[in-house]
Amino acid sequence: MRTYTNVKDLGDLNTAVQEALEIKKNRYSYKGLGENKTLLMVFFNSSLRTRLSTQKAGMNLGMNTMVLDINQGAWKLETERGVIMDGDKSEHILEAIPVMGSYCDIIGVRAFAQFENKEDDYKEKILNQFIKYSGKPVFSMEAATGHPLQAFADLITIEEYKKTERPKVVMTWAPHPKALPQAVPNSFADFMNEADVDFVITHPEGYDLDPKFVRGAKVEYNQDKALAGADFVYAKNWAAYADPNYGKILSKDMSWTVTTQKMALTNNAYFMHCLPVRRNMIVSDDVIESPQSIVIPEAANREISAQTIIKRMLESL
Repeated sequence: MRTYTNVKDLGDLNTAVQEALEIKKNRYSYKGLGENKTLLMVFFNSSLRTRLSTQKAGMNLGMNTMVLDINQGAWKLETERGVIMDGDKSEHILEAIPVMGSYCDIIGVRAFAQFENKEDDYKEKILNQFIKYSGKPVFSMEAATGHPLQAFADLITIEEYKKTERPKVVMTWAPHPKALPQAVPNSFADFMNEADVDFVITHPEGYDLDPKFVRGAKVEYNQDKALAGADFVYAKNWAAYADPNYGKILSKDMSWTVTTQKMALTNNAYFMHCLPVRRNMIVSDDVIESPQSIVIPEAANREISAQTIIKRMLESL
């Protein structure tokens, strides 16, 4: 595996999930793979779970791990060609990337959507420059339009907790005070559409996601109707995708908050969220603190999803 940016990079999805579950049983069984190898994690944006889980995954595999925060302690990077660099950006990414590649064996990159130019965001300009110029295997630790490590961990979690062979999984939009990227919902849809689940997306009018991620999923604009009979409820906010409202907040309708009353419509569903979560906007205290909340095991599986990807990359070296 040379790149990991979407579900297709995993190949057979069931095989990948079973591999992850085997790794979870003994996460140190492949420690020899990473001996004398170095993982570089490059962060253009802040992180808690991704930073800790990915670094731990590399360590589990015997790797040296290095973390670079681009906006804290590193030179500010220019990302556009043709720019006269007479401002506060001292280094160009086209020199920085191959230099980074010379110090490591595998690179993870985290670079969020800017919401300044939809075309630039959806071309994944920063991530793809690392893939093109680093000369090393590259995986996404959340990019402008996808978060495949999170979605893989979500699928692993569903596999562990499902009570029926083909569970109903509902991804519901929920209100948030800030405009958030579509990366997490895009990747969750990407994975659920390939998994053996009954997948439904529910959101207010105007919040439709990019069709290439929605694909054949059922889209329901009535949240209560969508939640009926659900086995898993995945709550997440995202800003508008469609022009001319790209990156904008169209609604803060608190009736979309996942509450005990909303969960009562489900089949005693498990509650999921990628974290961090805005309590009593995305989800009420009583739901996230209930026995049906699996947000902590879900977050713990971030280590396992990352380790599976890094293991495959090490095997390709």
